[in-house]
Amino acid sequence: MICNQDLLASSDPLCWAKSNAIRSTSRQDFSVMAVKACFGLGEQAGMDRVNFNQCCDCKKMNRRHLLQSLVAMSVFYPKKGHASDPSPLDAAAKILADAADRGEIQASSIYFQQGSNVFSRVYGSVTENDSMFLLASISKTISIAAVMSLYDEGCFQLDDPVTRYLPEFRGQDRENITVGQLMTHVSGLPDQLPENRQLRTSHAPLSEFVAAAMVTPLRFKPGTRYGYSSMAILLAAEIAQRVSGYPFAKLVQERVYDAIGMKHSAMGLGAFSLDDVVMNQVDLAAIEAGAGDPASKNWDWNSLYWRRLGAPWGGAHGSAHDVAMFLNEFLHPFGRLLRTETIRLMTQNHNPPGLHPRGLGFDLGSIGNTNGLSAKSFGHTGSTGTICWADPATETVCVILTTLPHAAVPEHPMDLAARRLAVPVK
Repeated sequence: MICNQDLLASSDPLCWAKSNAIRSTSRQDFSVMAVKACFGLGEQAGMDRVNFNQCCDCKKMNRRHLLQSLVAMSVFYPKKGHASDPSPLDAAAKILADAADRGEIQASSIYFQQGSNVFSRVYGSVTENDSMFLLASISKTISIAAVMSLYDEGCFQLDDPVTRYLPEFRGQDRENITVGQLMTHVSGLPDQLPENRQLRTSHAPLSEFVAAAMVTPLRFKPGTRYGYSSMAILLAAEIAQRVSGYPFAKLVQERVYDAIGMKHSAMGLGAFSLDDVVMNQVDLAAIEAGAGDPASKNWDWNSLYWRRLGAPWGGAHGSAHDVAMFLNEFLHPFGRLLRTETIRLMTQNHNPPGLHPRGLGFDLGSIGNTNGLSAKSFGHTGSTGTICWADPATETVCVILTTLPHAAVPEHPMDLAARRLAVPVK
């Protein structure tokens, strides 16, 4: 039953509706309102705030249970069908469930939205939909969103030379690198530093990574090639830190997480502890994260050092729901995060013809190994076994977070599940 009596005012941005609208709305229309409620968009939709937790049958519902009920009302649970012809959502859910059952993936979380319909599940050792995973390079999209909040304020332009803000960044064509090129991976900077292992082993602060990135040799003449670069994202974050006067993690917290209500996210650990986040299967980790070497235990992905560092290129934590909330700000710009024009800038290609297309922080088109997405799609993958994308052509948002490193297996279940969902789900 849809509750419509004794609706009380609430400051909770998750609970929105309009009582007189609920009385006369259809289930389909209510599900649209419900998804807006899940992302805190009721105010923009002209709805009054109400507290579902204080009305009749909803009293005992917490947020997760409320969301699941709304999903049921919007008829988006995987449908039972012929075993030989499962729906894409059935198939994706089964891939992740089977990977957990056989112990291949210790924990995973999926959040899938198409239009007003939402599907959210966790598998393996995690039991809460709000479980926080190490996002790895999905962090880049969040970091650049924080950087671009300063662009909105006129603090820099994309074609400004980096040396205007980092005067020590000179020599070997560095003077020709623009701020925009840092964000689109055409600067010539390397992905990881040659001294990466030494820095992590010594528990170096981010400032030492910045100092090393300032002088590390460029791989090619800026703007002439595409070369994926975590260090370029680090220097973009350093520009934001110097321009704003804020520690970068605080800038992200205020400009991104607080701005849109991402309650289960942090650049680094923030206010959370190591017990609050999901651990990774580090025995199969990427080379730059120790690759399972026992000597790397004090600095690998699971170490307190790395989880707390807040590396702008790969150190954010977040839940699948929070990442979906973030993507929705770009799929349907609501003005809470960035100006609409800036949102469009971030999700359009900035690289010359012949180079890999990139937005600002975002990958574009076929995200990772996900064929079937439209050219307008945007998102990112992460080496810890994470993927997220939004496709404007199908009004689809997909977030899959796992603990199994992406390079650990030839066909990662994350990729298999994401490919199944890159088509309209009926």
